[in-house]
Amino acid sequence: MFVLITYDVSIIDAGGTKRLRNVAKTCENYGQRVQNSVFECLVDPAQFIMLKNKLLNIIKPDKDSLRFYHLGKNWKRRVEHYGVKPAYTQEEPLIL
Repeated sequence: MFVLITYDVSIIDAGGTKRLRNVAKTCENYGQRVQNSVFECLVDPAQFIMLKNKLLNIIKPDKDSLRFYHLGKNWKRRVEHYGVKPAYTQEEPLIL
């Protein structure tokens, strides 16, 4: 499944910067950053449950915001990209 994850973590209070960094690092383990607080993740249902639980344990719901957009199996028809950052398909092999 293809999931778009967006978040807004308050850095005003103590620990906010650490929460922000932990949310970003957790998302990086499952997908690619496409904008500052936006990640595209191609995961199976079990991976999504683990990712969601990890993120929910990091944020403070009374101060932070976390959103999941489920784009499903036909996500390629739903995503258009224009601009500076080159897009890559997560299904293609990644050669380093």
